[in-house]
Amino acid sequence: MTTPTRPVTIGVQLQPQHATYAQIRDAARRAEDLGVDVIYNWDHFYPLYGDPDGAHLECWTMLAAWAEQTSRVRLGALVTCNSYRNPELLADMARTVDHISDGRLVLGIGSGWFERDYDEYGYEFGTAGSRLDDLAAAMPRIKDRWRKLNPRPVQDPIPVLVGGGGERKTLRIVAEHAQVWHSFTAGEELAHKIEVLHQHCTTVGRDPQEIEISCGVGGRGRDGREPLAPEEEGRPLLDLGATAFTMGVSGPDHDLSHVEAWVRWRDEVNADR
Repeated sequence: MTTPTRPVTIGVQLQPQHATYAQIRDAARRAEDLGVDVIYNWDHFYPLYGDPDGAHLECWTMLAAWAEQTSRVRLGALVTCNSYRNPELLADMARTVDHISDGRLVLGIGSGWFERDYDEYGYEFGTAGSRLDDLAAAMPRIKDRWRKLNPRPVQDPIPVLVGGGGERKTLRIVAEHAQVWHSFTAGEELAHKIEVLHQHCTTVGRDPQEIEISCGVGGRGRDGREPLAPEEEGRPLLDLGATAFTMGVSGPDHDLSHVEAWVRWRDEVNADR
């Protein structure tokens, strides 16, 4: 596979759980000062691990605050749940944050999966297939609303990141609508899914080089092992075509100590390309 020519970027997902907003705000400041390219949160209503009833804050109001607080980094959710908002409303929210940030928003979006969010907030959970069908139907509505809004988004278009690896439906949505595909796969599985994505691109008449491959990294230590070094974990992904690498950190401290090595690795790789 041909090595992509786009630059390597490093992202951090500041998981909005088990922390005060002051702690999260400080983590966003530290991440931007560290030199990361993009800061994400996530779109849930309860913690995903740790105390299930622990402190947790909402996604999009936080993104608007980050848009004012920061000046350089790109911002987004990894990822917004399509089920939680009317597509036209979500388009307007994204447009507004895009203006607040002066054109730094990434609309990360997925079909949703965390059943407690749905049950507690009164959304219909449906099935994995029905939620993906809803996402496929929402994407044209979001893009159409962007064209109708006054003022229109700063970015034309706002880049769309789609998360998930389903080969029949999710990767088809990526091929049709996304500028970034985010995955948590690696090795042969990632190579296979990229090939499936390329097949969908051929079907819909899209150049697959228009879609950036994004991978979650830095989490290999959750089972007690130390995270892999950036070169050890990142180079195989880079060779497969990934150029965006994101690691998640949780509250209350949002420890970014391992991120610095990834930022240095990014600079080294980009200097050689």
